[in-house]
Amino acid sequence: MDDGLVRFGILGCAYIARKMSRAIMQAQGVCLYAIGSRSLEKAQAFAKDNGFPSDTKVYGSYQSVLDDEAVDAVYIPLPTSLHVDWVLKASAKKKHVLLEKPPALSTEDLDKIISACELEGVQLMDCTMWTHHPRTVKMKEVLKSHDLLGDILEVHASFFVPMKAYDPNFFTENIRINPELDALGALGDLGWYCARAILWAYDYNLPASIVVLPGAQLTEGGVITRYIGSARFCDSIQGEICIFQGSKVAQEAWIHCGRLFQERHSRILLEGEAVKSTWSSPWMVSSDSLNMLIMRQPEV
Repeated sequence: MDDGLVRFGILGCAYIARKMSRAIMQAQGVCLYAIGSRSLEKAQAFAKDNGFPSDTKVYGSYQSVLDDEAVDAVYIPLPTSLHVDWVLKASAKKKHVLLEKPPALSTEDLDKIISACELEGVQLMDCTMWTHHPRTVKMKEVLKSHDLLGDILEVHASFFVPMKAYDPNFFTENIRINPELDALGALGDLGWYCARAILWAYDYNLPASIVVLPGAQLTEGGVITRYIGSARFCDSIQGEICIFQGSKVAQEAWIHCGRLFQERHSRILLEGEAVKSTWSSPWMVSSDSLNMLIMRQPEV
């Protein structure tokens, strides 16, 4: 099959795989080659319901997708607790990996994933779509426009989703609230976007410290449903500046996310020396446009 196409296999029939499979079918240079589920019947129904090509290979197990030598890469939308096991199995079969976020439940698990892919010489990419979108390149151009914003002083990122409005049984039945499957809860599911936005704004430099503020809300099983955290960035010029003083020279980043609010809400607020810039719904890229509100900072 020397046609230059990258053949993707999908492990599992997660809801997000519906969108990703459509994206694979529309993309150039790749093809949707195989789908595997824990049951053949479920995989067949998923392929039919989502308009897979008639020649798509359909398997009744995840392992069968990995055993297919024609598969070049796999998309893994499985629960986070299963990521380590299946990435290690995929990399051992020399399959490149597109891994749904969050990639792991701990830094130790993430190290195992990265090490396995490096050892086997395969590519690993986390599935955070908005960071790879052309619109985000334009956002960074605005961010780096010193004449417009000045030095970045603070970054606020928030993401709220009223999960009960979308699924009345979310807090009792959804895997993202199951401590055995996705124990990070809102931190891994929604906070991932916020943390990624903050690191993106600071060119992926790591913060000097991270603090989770009091008042986090958890389920009886210990899964996070709402929290607020802060990350402090400091440089050699400003030194150690306490974020609670609200100093305009402190470089601060705040994360807000949760699942208990009445309406969906997400934004990035950038505070520069010259202006404040608010970007609404930055993760949603249904169009190439982005709502941006810029307010001039008051002169002191």
